[in-house]
Amino acid sequence: MDALIIAAGFGSRLASLSPSKPLTPIAGVPLIELGARQAKAAGAQRIVVVTGHEADRLEGALPDLAARIGIPIVAERLYDWSRPNGWSVMAGAARISGDYLLMMADHIFAAPVLAGLAGQGAPGRGVTLAIDRRITSPLIDPDDATWVQTGADGRIRAIGKTIPAYDAVDCGAFLATPELAEAIAEAIKADKSGSLSDGMQALADRGRAFTHDVGDGPAAWWMDVDDPRAHQLAEQEAPLYLPEIYRV
Repeated sequence: MDALIIAAGFGSRLASLSPSKPLTPIAGVPLIELGARQAKAAGAQRIVVVTGHEADRLEGALPDLAARIGIPIVAERLYDWSRPNGWSVMAGAARISGDYLLMMADHIFAAPVLAGLAGQGAPGRGVTLAIDRRITSPLIDPDDATWVQTGADGRIRAIGKTIPAYDAVDCGAFLATPELAEAIAEAIKADKSGSLSDGMQALADRGRAFTHDVGDGPAAWWMDVDDPRAHQLAEQEAPLYLPEIYRV
């Protein structure tokens, strides 16, 4: 299994701390390294990183990172990185055969979250999204979160930042099949912007988008490190919840 890490965006809300969000350190370890180590621990044998903003700086760091953690890492550059994140998914997925673990560069997870997600593959699923039902958690930024409405059978009914009814939040990690990039491309042809949520909703409408509930407790810890407040929290909490990385 490969992993695809989306790392192309500008990261404007974290720009005051670092010119490159993926290279922003969390307690001394860059976000991109946290993601790569977590992907490897979840079973990934190769990582594709989609770059864009500050691409030269990030791509220059990847060979040393690959050697340090012992896994091949390849870059796929998205030249128009101002486009919605679904374009990054399509670019990276073009370098991958079969299913893959899809991650956002600014999301970090306790190890059981990704390990549990990686085991969710099944023929009837086009994509599986890690979700958290603790929608009032202080670790979640409600103004930036992507919300999810689920059905009783674990399928996704609706997903987006502005949906009116929801019972979970998107954790930023997916077990994707080639259907996801295809659905994003189809959404673009239908005059959608090309966001990842556009593709997810298209698969949800077909009954092909499922959820993996991360549960509760320390094993379900995750964060979206998107602004200075979240960065400060991550610096405090990541060494506690990611001991397998911080003791290396």
